[in-house]
Amino acid sequence: MGRRPEVFVRQVSMAEGQRLQRISRTAKDPVKLRRAIVVLMSAQGQPAPDIAHLLKTSEDYVRDVIHAFNERGFDALNPKWNGGAPRRIDEQTRAWICAIARCDPRFLGKPFSCWSLAKLRDYLIDTGRVHAISIETVRRILHERGVSWQATKTWKASTDPDFTTKMRQVLDLYDHPPTDGRVVCVDEFGPLNLQPRPGRAWRQRNQPARQRATYTRDQGVRHMIAALDLATGRMHYRIRNRKRWREFLSFLKTLRHRWSNDRLYLILDNFSPHKHPEVRAWCAANRIDLVFLPTYASWLNWIEAEFAAVRYFALNGTDHRSHTEQDNAIGAYIRWRNHRAQPKSGFA
Repeated sequence: MGRRPEVFVRQVSMAEGQRLQRISRTAKDPVKLRRAIVVLMSAQGQPAPDIAHLLKTSEDYVRDVIHAFNERGFDALNPKWNGGAPRRIDEQTRAWICAIARCDPRFLGKPFSCWSLAKLRDYLIDTGRVHAISIETVRRILHERGVSWQATKTWKASTDPDFTTKMRQVLDLYDHPPTDGRVVCVDEFGPLNLQPRPGRAWRQRNQPARQRATYTRDQGVRHMIAALDLATGRMHYRIRNRKRWREFLSFLKTLRHRWSNDRLYLILDNFSPHKHPEVRAWCAANRIDLVFLPTYASWLNWIEAEFAAVRYFALNGTDHRSHTEQDNAIGAYIRWRNHRAQPKSGFA
């Protein structure tokens, strides 16, 4: 399948797509978050101009991030800091330190299953890899090379037997918009709890903003259902107390009313309310095609990058005391965003 003559990230695997989605939701460093969103949107098939418009940055920056990811992988997402004293440990030794840290100590004759920094430092000195090195230097070398202390995690490969077919169907809708309707990405965002949220802001040095550490969540949870219209670039949303099939069907009816003359192609994940028999029956009777993403591939949905921006600009660093206050903050950002929205490339 052909692509437009734009700069795109290399094809990412299922595990890499899930990792990018996780970084866009949890990254604390704004540089890493912004770069992850760039790569995620490019992996979804969005061109550099659209990515630059969402993040309010230059197209050259977007292309640089994409090229860097293609060359170095996830290491390109981490900010690089320069300066300091000249290095006393050469590059080959640093590579050896990282390789040993990734090894199971039992394979090297040690009676433990994982390294601590102190045990790793002692092993390096005992084997003559280095004559002297501090624990902090070992930590810095590992950090610079992307080797971090991590918990063992499970992973999910797609169990969808039609993964390739579904993925190509979605990408084809992105690349070749249908002439008889419009493509809309739909998903749920939340849960929207009332709690202090960490964030970053420009502050006077050594005078950080403070958030309360003790709180109770006794006002319930809300959920946002949202749709991204690729023809205009605008988002439409509703915030509800629950996210059952009834709320989802009600939201679809608002979309049907908004674009009463168009056939709608809705790209959405496999959340059970999306597949409820009454939802399917109503959509079939009202010229709405439900285009489901492959299992465990929600990162292909273009609205995921928009949700990352909502979380970053509307929620991070806030401490809303009521759902009304929080709903108003989300609504204000989305209105601001929609006022500046542009059609996604290929949908104009």
